[in-house]
Amino acid sequence: MPRSLVWLLSLGLFGVLAVLPLVAGDYWLHTAILCLFYVMMAASWNLLAGYTGQVSFSHAAFAGIGAYVSGMCAIYFHLPPLLGALVGMAVAAVLGLLLGVLCIRMGGIYLSLTTLAFSEMLRIVIDNEYEITRGTMGLSVPFVLPFYSKAWAFYLMGAVTLGLLYVIHRIIRSDLGTAFRAVQNDETAAASLGIHVVKIRVAAFVISSTMAGLAGALYGHYHQLITPEILSLNLMFLVLAMTIIGGLGTFAGPVVGAVFLEVLSEYIRIYGEFHVLIFGLVALFISRFAPEGLVGLWRKRFPTLDAQR
Repeated sequence: MPRSLVWLLSLGLFGVLAVLPLVAGDYWLHTAILCLFYVMMAASWNLLAGYTGQVSFSHAAFAGIGAYVSGMCAIYFHLPPLLGALVGMAVAAVLGLLLGVLCIRMGGIYLSLTTLAFSEMLRIVIDNEYEITRGTMGLSVPFVLPFYSKAWAFYLMGAVTLGLLYVIHRIIRSDLGTAFRAVQNDETAAASLGIHVVKIRVAAFVISSTMAGLAGALYGHYHQLITPEILSLNLMFLVLAMTIIGGLGTFAGPVVGAVFLEVLSEYIRIYGEFHVLIFGLVALFISRFAPEGLVGLWRKRFPTLDAQR
């Protein structure tokens, strides 16, 4: 895509983020904030699964770690929510490093099962811990800003989301990103070229976990209530669906998939219990007729623009 068009689209995105709180009601502003959270979650998971081929089911767990650590810092140590979010992000990074070092050599289905077990064990522990996390009752935490304002919360989430996307873009365009793709395509060939496969996979795991921790911390303080639901497999599979439907292994795919599925779920919620069935049918239709996701469909429709990218 021509550089001028990239700048034009970037300015357009900034314009939308700036104007939306002025024209949208509280309901759609809340939906937009949820979209930004899911963009952060899907984009960071895509960095791991889409560029190194590691399918982890612990991404929602790291979001929960970031949320709970930040919430407990605010309640028990009286830290400002934004400072607590940085602490939660750091703890998610450390635990991501420990889990990565322990299980990243497994790869394939073994990595998926190990991260799934870790996620479920963590959820069960938090579910049954009442003295510190208050279990299923949830942890009541302060708002993400010193004052309550959905508009300013949206601006904050938008700024963090754009910053996170910028970091991801820089990573995938760097030598580290090249090493990610080399490991994904052929680990043996990558190792023969001097790439330390295990270190690269651990690096991707830690970076992805850190970003999830930050997203979860901001999400928890925005809702002002953190429950074990944030660690659930429902959230994990929703993030997975957003990434795959948008376009796994593409930069724009998670963004498109997160916004598309979140807005779609809000529109079809009026159908009551049937909205889950409709959501599943739409996802199945896209997976069947656009296996490379919505971004892949765009590339087939406009191959000339994609060739110029």
